[in-house]
Amino acid sequence: MPKILVVDDEIGIRELLFEILRDEGHDVQLAENAAAARAAREAGRPDMVLLDIWMPDTDGITLLKEWAGSGQLNMPVVMMSGHATIDTAVEATRIGALDFLEKPIGMQKLLAAVKKALERGARHVGGGLSLAAFARPGPLRDLKRRLDQVLGKSPMLLLRSAPGGIVELVARSAQIAGKPWIDLAHETNPLSVEMLQRAAGGVLWCEELARLTRLQQKNLLFAADRLERYSLRLVAATTHSSGELQELGWEEAGLLRLFETGLGVPGLAELKDEVPDIAAHLLTQLMESDEIPLRRFSSASLNSLRQHVWSGGYAELKAAVKSLALGSLSEEIGDEETLGLLAPAGEPTIVPAKLAPEVIELPLREAREVFERMYFEYHLAKDGGNMTRLAEKTGLERTHLYRKLKDLGLR
Repeated sequence: MPKILVVDDEIGIRELLFEILRDEGHDVQLAENAAAARAAREAGRPDMVLLDIWMPDTDGITLLKEWAGSGQLNMPVVMMSGHATIDTAVEATRIGALDFLEKPIGMQKLLAAVKKALERGARHVGGGLSLAAFARPGPLRDLKRRLDQVLGKSPMLLLRSAPGGIVELVARSAQIAGKPWIDLAHETNPLSVEMLQRAAGGVLWCEELARLTRLQQKNLLFAADRLERYSLRLVAATTHSSGELQELGWEEAGLLRLFETGLGVPGLAELKDEVPDIAAHLLTQLMESDEIPLRRFSSASLNSLRQHVWSGGYAELKAAVKSLALGSLSEEIGDEETLGLLAPAGEPTIVPAKLAPEVIELPLREAREVFERMYFEYHLAKDGGNMTRLAEKTGLERTHLYRKLKDLGLR
């Protein structure tokens, strides 16, 4: 029996829809506002939702954006309103709504919309986690506003970040629900006009420009010339400068275009207080995609995630959340198992040597060299000589890092 969630603040409309849909053999749940709708959505995924736009606490468009941003828009949603404009209906469709019903709703239109939604499939596969999931005031919401502002004027955007930044989270925010997502790093053949036509309205993505082959570089620039024609967005990211990318084979003219519109993206070190919220949303997304069983973090566990130094950045956090969810023996992920994953028992503790008093008496340049040698020796030992982690920890590019270690006499 299909489960339908009806969300409307008018009791008369809720009751009328309940009676009509129940008589048609559906299991109907009612919610009088967005808070009740969220609770019903968390309790069990409905096969479809009838969602009113104008509600007193949170309007339907905002709730739709929230579900889309957190990966929870994996069921058909039909919007309802008696006062909506065409622009509102278009926006709802762009976010991911399947259909729009104008009040007063005729029975035949209602049943046709419900049939269409249920035939479309009980669940849509949502995209990845995006900034739209973070509704409370803070740096992530501000970043989303800046992103929207830039994308409103330019279909092409370059994300600048230190290694391990949340570039994927930002890029997913540019994707319209239900539209294609194409990772250019996975394309090993030349792009064609036909491929761009099929991807119309979607996002072309590149996580790191420095990793693209010469063919993939040409694909990116080929697509950049045709973005507006096919309503595409191109979002790329890099931790390198334009000069460094030229050394890796990029043409100067292409880089000038890519670097024309950029946006700085913070790493988890700058978002320490946001880490628990990000982890909780990642957990929800994994549950929605049926990759993990029902799980939740304890408060202590979330605090441990906040305190952890994420040297591997956003990718490390995503992997940790999934590992904790799959490994937990209970519905609540506790602090003990979180610390067990982040700092396994028996892991050797490497304590950096103390600066000798005579070092303080050295000239600044020599004292700095002594400190830098101790600093790099410590982190090389801690990470087992892993140069990728060392580059992320220090914030140095690989070429600069090797040069620095050579100057200090370290291998």
